[in-house]
Amino acid sequence: MARLHIPTVLRWGDLDAYGHVNNVEILRLLEEARIQALWMPDDEAERPASAPSAVLDARLGSATLSIIARTEIEYLGTIEYRRTPLDIEVWIGRLGGADIDVCYEIRSPVGIEPDELFARATTRVVLCDSQTMKPRRLSTGERLAWKPYVEEALVFTRR
Repeated sequence: MARLHIPTVLRWGDLDAYGHVNNVEILRLLEEARIQALWMPDDEAERPASAPSAVLDARLGSATLSIIARTEIEYLGTIEYRRTPLDIEVWIGRLGGADIDVCYEIRSPVGIEPDELFARATTRVVLCDSQTMKPRRLSTGERLAWKPYVEEALVFTRR
């Protein structure tokens, strides 16, 4: 199976007093990668070829909301500021009836040696009807778009 590689730029404000990316900002990095991987752009012409999985319509007034039910992060190393985008690998660890588990590995920029793994995470995303706020089933189109990116879910080692 394949993983999506989402280049994600750090901001100077992501750093904390210790000079590395703050743990709260790691959640923001994961959110950015998830949006790039799952949400279709407002303009279809902007759809990146690197994210054929971006099929959720998240514009205002859309019929579906993607609600975060759970996130678990395993921090493996500190991330210092760099101008080259980090490589966030994204895949689907589980396709459920109305939800998916999005898995991530935050890595050093592509082509930078040594390849470092800074964090691993999983987010449970529940698709809800925007009118009723109740979970709705994954559509056939969503399943087809995400199926190539389904692989084994993360197993966290440091519990």
